[in-house]
Amino acid sequence: MYALADCNNFYASCERVFEPRLEGRPVIVLSNNDGCVVARSQEAKDLGIAMGEPVFKCRSIIEKNHVVVRSSNYTLYDDMSRRVVQSITTFIPDIEIYSIDEVFLDLQPLINRDLMAICHRTRQSVLDWTGIPISIGLGSTKTLAKLANRIAKKRAGTNGVYRLPDEARARDRDLASTDIEDVWGIGRRWGRRFRQIGVATALDLARMPAMEVRRQFNVIAMRTALELRGEPCQDIQEVAVQRRTMVRSRSFGRMVTTWEELSEAIATHASRAAEKLRAEDSVAGQISVFLHTNRFREDMPQYHRSGIRELLPATNVTPMILDAARSIGRSIFREGFHYKKAGVMLGDITHGGGQGGLFDQRNHGRDERLMKTLDRINDRMGPGTLHAAATGLRRREWHMKRENRSPRYTTCWDDIPRTR
Repeated sequence: MYALADCNNFYASCERVFEPRLEGRPVIVLSNNDGCVVARSQEAKDLGIAMGEPVFKCRSIIEKNHVVVRSSNYTLYDDMSRRVVQSITTFIPDIEIYSIDEVFLDLQPLINRDLMAICHRTRQSVLDWTGIPISIGLGSTKTLAKLANRIAKKRAGTNGVYRLPDEARARDRDLASTDIEDVWGIGRRWGRRFRQIGVATALDLARMPAMEVRRQFNVIAMRTALELRGEPCQDIQEVAVQRRTMVRSRSFGRMVTTWEELSEAIATHASRAAEKLRAEDSVAGQISVFLHTNRFREDMPQYHRSGIRELLPATNVTPMILDAARSIGRSIFREGFHYKKAGVMLGDITHGGGQGGLFDQRNHGRDERLMKTLDRINDRMGPGTLHAAATGLRRREWHMKRENRSPRYTTCWDDIPRTR
């Protein structure tokens, strides 16, 4: 038996935790540079604001209905996600973090207890302790748990927790009421293909011969069909899969034309990537840098370029990664273009450190002590307290726009809420 705990309208709910006046009001959260809608409260959904819609297209709805607009505040969302997970594991310790707002739960160790009571208590405790409302769906496979979670969110009378019935006929009614596009892992593109062959609901897919699904689609779709029948094809992954690549990039708040500003952006992304590597006890053996102009601006000349280099030996030391990133960036930079975005990608990532080369003359002990000191100070005093001069010594005009960002209530001393 599995369950899926999913935070309701997570980003919008995080904004409401520290601003109770937003309860009942339509709230939207925007993407980087305040460009598109990436999260909506239920009230905003009811107004017809679509996910991914450019904000300028729904400006009239925003103004007419006094919609609250917030810039993305990922520092706050990450920390609130961590708090939600901690609260859940108080009651259900075996989990798999699927995304920032979704957690799969392994209920098998609790199978002889009242699972619905445990899930209701978990849901209420998360709300009491963090202020974040969640929904929990229970099923005999992860796909069925995902489907049950959808019902828990949408069906009146569930109180945020729903378990797919064990009785086949009742379970089939739930599958029949779920459109094929709403099945986990199917989506719109596959949904259109399934409808062309007469598969319109989750029940239709569950009844389709498994090998026929594999023949017309692939093994992933076949496993989804089997899971809809109640045959588990994927278990809880208690240990996260180690990543092989890492990308750090952002669109600029305004067009960048000079190497000085572009160099600062590349250096910032490289530094952040190196910090992330050390936090995960990993090293990278390859680095690439990319930059491009705004492909949607037909009135401007276009330029897209990337470069790549091996890191020998593999490393997570900021100065080494920084030097390589800036060198690649300088080699592909061209004057006369208006750049919209730049980024750094690390590849050949291995966990647990790397092995030095035969002719490597670096003092690895010194580098390790230096990076530990850097990270310890930034952890204690705040991100960026110590940083490479190459990332800039003044306010970064190229930084992405966040004109409506809320305070980082839980991670920044200066933003701690004050009461009167």
